[in-house]
Amino acid sequence: MESGIFISDASLPALISLRGQEQEELFKKAAAIRKAAISDKIYYRGLIEFSNICGNSCYYCGIRSKKNIPRYSMTLEEIMEAAEIAVDVGINSLVLQSGELLVEESREHISSIIHMLVKKFKGVVLTLSVGEHSPEALKEYFDLGAERYLLRIETTNQDLYRKIHPEDMTFENRFKTLKAIRDIGYQTGTGVMIGLPGQTPESLAKDLMFMRDFGVDMVGMGPYIPEDASSGMETDYSSEDRLNMTLNMTALLRILMPDINIVASTALQVVDPYGREKALKAGANVIMPLITPAKYRCHYSLYEGKPYA
Repeated sequence: MESGIFISDASLPALISLRGQEQEELFKKAAAIRKAAISDKIYYRGLIEFSNICGNSCYYCGIRSKKNIPRYSMTLEEIMEAAEIAVDVGINSLVLQSGELLVEESREHISSIIHMLVKKFKGVVLTLSVGEHSPEALKEYFDLGAERYLLRIETTNQDLYRKIHPEDMTFENRFKTLKAIRDIGYQTGTGVMIGLPGQTPESLAKDLMFMRDFGVDMVGMGPYIPEDASSGMETDYSSEDRLNMTLNMTALLRILMPDINIVASTALQVVDPYGREKALKAGANVIMPLITPAKYRCHYSLYEGKPYA
């Protein structure tokens, strides 16, 4: 579906940088387009962070493999209990998120989780956010009943991608996995971090074009939050800059892709206590309440200041 509003690719960098009255007008247009395309209904997806064990060492991430933190992996029983809490309050869509661990035990655990949830909770929609898995594993999860898959591209600027990832993590493989997800038949989600060190409005504009041209079904993007002050990944963008760019990106994506699902990121609450609400006013339509058991939440800290409530 098209929005009826023409935005040229060349104008995107300037629009990402909007402030003041022009920014407010952008938000109003995005909200009106959302209402016309998919209504003003807000969708809730219960987020279960079932494991913080990860084999990767992304420089920006608080659960990277080289980080000395307590590790956990929820049992099937714990996951089922968390899911039941969500279902009991009317949330019929669950997101299963974890670190990326490409070993057979991890694949078997994920498959068991999907099988048990699909068997017990009829009609519940499952989204996976578990990183880059092989096409065979992705197909297995899909056949078991997972319907959606979120794999954030993080940035489409390949030079920037290399700066924030170790050498064994390549943009090419990320893109290849994302394409496999789509080709298998998943509702495909991706997203980017906004305000990375060295990132420009021009780079972010290309991110928007990528998501539009790839034809994603859902997007989860948010402000870049340094994992901690000692990570070496500090950004020159202020919290206010990152908030505004994220809100503008949200609004622009809604105009470019009127009927997709766009998450109001939890990370927005770090840069502004009302960040998620502002994202909803700018065109987002999904919130992901955290239903990870309380005893594990502090151990799944992807970035500094992450809200645990």
